[in-house]
Amino acid sequence: MLGTQAAERPPMPAPTPAPSTLPARRRAGRPTAAVLDQDGITTAALELISNKGYNGLTMAALARSLGVAPSALYNHVGSKDDVLLLVEDHLAAMVDVSAFGSEPWDVAVRRWAWSYRDVFSEHTPLIPVIAVLPVANAPKTLAMYEAATAGFRDAGFPEEKIISAIVALEAFVFGAAYDVTAPEDIFDAGSLAEQVPNFTAAVDRLAAEEHARPTDVAFNLGLEALITGFGALREAVSD
Repeated sequence: MLGTQAAERPPMPAPTPAPSTLPARRRAGRPTAAVLDQDGITTAALELISNKGYNGLTMAALARSLGVAPSALYNHVGSKDDVLLLVEDHLAAMVDVSAFGSEPWDVAVRRWAWSYRDVFSEHTPLIPVIAVLPVANAPKTLAMYEAATAGFRDAGFPEEKIISAIVALEAFVFGAAYDVTAPEDIFDAGSLAEQVPNFTAAVDRLAAEEHARPTDVAFNLGLEALITGFGALREAVSD
């Protein structure tokens, strides 16, 4: 036989597309490469510092916590200092400066200072770093200082003393932030109590007040003293 009739021939299989024409099959699940952005880097840096302290923040450790190679991290931040600028800006943005320009000066300073203390009481390992970190190229940090400076200036505070006043308030705020985390028995003199009778009596007298948060009482006392002193300076200039 030279061949079969058409009706008797088996059906021909459909041609297989060339490999280049096959649609790419998408992998199921999340992408294997981490997607980096500044918010993610900032969050990871804060977690590292909270868990391991400031010395635990290295570029290698940060890359590991993000699940990326250090080279990928360096595509977004050039150095550890750049990471710290992100952290500084993140914390500064949480500080409430909304009362400057809308409320009386003393009200605005109170709200700013209490907010400032509360933010940094949650991040005390960063205080030694942030307190001396330059503010250049930190837009949110500069915005905070701009609001506070404008508030002082609009209230008639002598311009040459504005930055010094802000620095003095910050020094008090940072110290008070540490106090929030101090143990309740920090002033217990122990077996030496009889050798420091005045101090012991004052500590006992404070305890007798049964304040829910003695650290808040101390902060309020110091802050009101600063506001009163600064207010007197402002009034002396205006007279």
